[in-house]
Amino acid sequence: MHETIIEIIKGMLAPGIMISACGLLLLGMNNKYSLVVNRIRTLNSEFRDLSENDSEERSESIRTQLPLLILRMKLIRNAVWLYTTAIAMFIFSIFSIGLYLILGKSLLLTVLSLTLFFIALLAVLWGVIHAAKEVRLGFDILKIETKNIL
Repeated sequence: MHETIIEIIKGMLAPGIMISACGLLLLGMNNKYSLVVNRIRTLNSEFRDLSENDSEERSESIRTQLPLLILRMKLIRNAVWLYTTAIAMFIFSIFSIGLYLILGKSLLLTVLSLTLFFIALLAVLWGVIHAAKEVRLGFDILKIETKNIL
């Protein structure tokens, strides 16, 4: 019985570690989300406050940046959604591994556990791709912002 409990815990450990990893990724993306939302609000406020005498160049810069920031928000949203989906799949994977070890080692539970785990890994990979696109887009927006300064 003691060996069975240890085997169950070992079997559930890998998806559990992946849940923690996804949690860290989510934390980082939520911080980015807040920063981008604040930047959008700041630019909107600045745009509304621009007067006729202010630089048309600044107005154009803001008009260029805002749609890109919205796109950046969508990439962040997608990454958050994918990381959250991955966490759910890892949790389901843990349950199926537990059932596999408790109820008996059936082919159906083997396939289910592996399928859920690989779906979760694919969701993480897809989320990382969205996060990488978001970073690249963030750099492009920064180049627009600093075009006339550098």
